[in-house]
Amino acid sequence: MEAFFASFGLIVIAEMGDKSQLVALAFATRYRVWQVLAGITAATLLVHAGSVAIGRVAGENLPETAIAVGAGLAFIGFGLWTMRGDTITGDETKGRGRLGPLLVIAIAFFIAELGDKTMLATVTIATQYPGFIGTWLGSTAGMVVADAIAIVAGIAIGSRLPERPIKLIAASIFLLFGAWLLIDPWI
Repeated sequence: MEAFFASFGLIVIAEMGDKSQLVALAFATRYRVWQVLAGITAATLLVHAGSVAIGRVAGENLPETAIAVGAGLAFIGFGLWTMRGDTITGDETKGRGRLGPLLVIAIAFFIAELGDKTMLATVTIATQYPGFIGTWLGSTAGMVVADAIAIVAGIAIGSRLPERPIKLIAASIFLLFGAWLLIDPWI
């Protein structure tokens, strides 16, 4: 359960202000919310299963101090990445005429997540927690919840979302967690 809750919480934080939230919000203006969330879930289950597998292999084959330092630097990088922010292009939200909404959304999210901050965060989390299924399902649930929050908030408040404070809070959490991981092996 610890792996589930840790990955859930960290991925919710990582997703705040991420381009995937913008893509989810854009899709929610064209499709039903349940279709958007179902597409996100399908894509995230696939991407994060691979991410956890990569993280588990690294976690089992690299020295603990190297993993801690690598994870610490990765989380500091995620913090800086979060401060920088993401943007989306029109291509990321365009649907293809013959594909149904679920498939369009799932493909778009699958592509958007490859190499994305939340994918890399999931790899990093998987090096720290031994539970494959807990980490995989926690990171997937965190992604879906964070995108659902963006959709609901976007619908409720429109363009008045306080993007800058959300990014700064999320970035600060990553920077602190990264610093802790860098210091912890030597305490």
